[in-house]
Amino acid sequence: MPEFEPIRPRARRFRPGLPLRGRARAVTAALVVAGAALAVALPAGGAAPPAEQPTATVTVADAREGPAEPPPPDELVAAPVRIADAEVVRLLAPGDVVDVLAADPGAAEPARVVAHRAEVADIPGRDEAPRKPGPLTTTEGALLVLTVPRATAAELAGAAAGSLLAVFRW
Repeated sequence: MPEFEPIRPRARRFRPGLPLRGRARAVTAALVVAGAALAVALPAGGAAPPAEQPTATVTVADAREGPAEPPPPDELVAAPVRIADAEVVRLLAPGDVVDVLAADPGAAEPARVVAHRAEVADIPGRDEAPRKPGPLTTTEGALLVLTVPRATAAELAGAAAGSLLAVFRW
C-alpha cells in the first residue's frame, strides 16, 4: 500500500480576537436575538418560576432583600403555627408582617425561611399568664395565626413537625 500524507482538516478553531465569518456570525446573531427575547419574555425575577418552590437555605440578610408582591386574596389561608419562643410572639400585633424561620435543633445547618412576609392575622391566648422560662420543646411556645398562600401553609405545617419555628418582624 502506498504511503499517504496525513490528513489535516481545515477546521477553524475559535480564537478570541478573530472576527467571525459567514455561518459563525449568523449563529452568534441568532443566539443574541434568542437571549434578548428570553430576557423580555421572562418575569422580572430573571427566571421562570419552578412548578414546585424548593425550600432554600437563606440567611436573615437574604430574606430581608427586595419587596415581595402579595399573592391574590383568593389564594390566602389562615395558618396556625406554634412559635418556639412565646416572649417573641408577645412583641407582635395583628397586622404585623413577619418571616418564619425553621431550625432543626440537632442539625448544624442554618435556619431556613419557610414563610416570607406573612401577615399576622391573630394571636390566640395573648392575655394568658406567661409561662415559666426553661428549655424549649416542640409543645411549648405561643400560637400565632398567619395569613399565607395555600402552598406556604403546607410548608409551614411540614416544618413545624420536626423543627423549631421562630419569627422576625419587618
